[in-house]
Amino acid sequence: MIPELWRVTHRREEFPGTITLSLTREAGGPSPIQPGQFNMLYAFGAGEAAISLSGSSASPAEPLTHTIKGQGLATQALCKLEVGTQLGIRGPFGQGWPTHLAANRPLVIIAGGLGLAPLRPLIYSFLKGHLPARRLQVFYGARRPEEMLYQPELGHWRSSFELVTSVDHASTDWNGHIGVITDPLRVTHLECNDALVFVCGPEIMMRFCIQVLLHKGVTESNIYLSMERNMKCAIGICGHCQWGPNFVCKDGPVFCYRDIRSWFQINSL
Repeated sequence: MIPELWRVTHRREEFPGTITLSLTREAGGPSPIQPGQFNMLYAFGAGEAAISLSGSSASPAEPLTHTIKGQGLATQALCKLEVGTQLGIRGPFGQGWPTHLAANRPLVIIAGGLGLAPLRPLIYSFLKGHLPARRLQVFYGARRPEEMLYQPELGHWRSSFELVTSVDHASTDWNGHIGVITDPLRVTHLECNDALVFVCGPEIMMRFCIQVLLHKGVTESNIYLSMERNMKCAIGICGHCQWGPNFVCKDGPVFCYRDIRSWFQINSL
């Protein structure tokens, strides 16, 4: 797939080193993408990186939204893009969140750090009435209050559904939980018999969250994770993102825990 030209129409710095871009296509029709899928974003002269959708997917005609942390050459170049500049996009790729399973069920979202970005489209969908979950609970952990994504939106979210936030290191004006996100997850009531759980964040955080969820009675088949690996081709050919028998770019990035349990617990796989 050849990258198509897109243009930056809005840029917001979430905190130093992490930005959210809104993008529109230079030519052609709308670009349908599902929550949990990703695009390959190409910064001219620097390379490309796999970045999940982080905005609304209600209409293919809406601008694409991607949240990017500048860690390598390509992502640092993407973070420097200003409004009006062009970039290339290939996609969408991968398997997204199984939103059809949420019909008339309680949905639990657990995010750590930048892991909130691939889950944010689900929150938008729920708020617009497009995601037919009966109830939404969101648990979000970050290192520090100033490193929480989408801070202007958190107040509205808190008034619309149950939002539990936690930070590892608090400032003097922080009123939320201090510590790992599994602490409030452990003591908060979940409708475990029927709950559908979507998790995204650092792998070590996801492992401990799964332990808590299973102990509370959530079944393995109702837990879905978004995995991150070094993705290059995005179509399962190059092998960079092979994980056990799967290619994260093609078979994921969203997996059911039941299907990956045997190798998810293996360190450094």
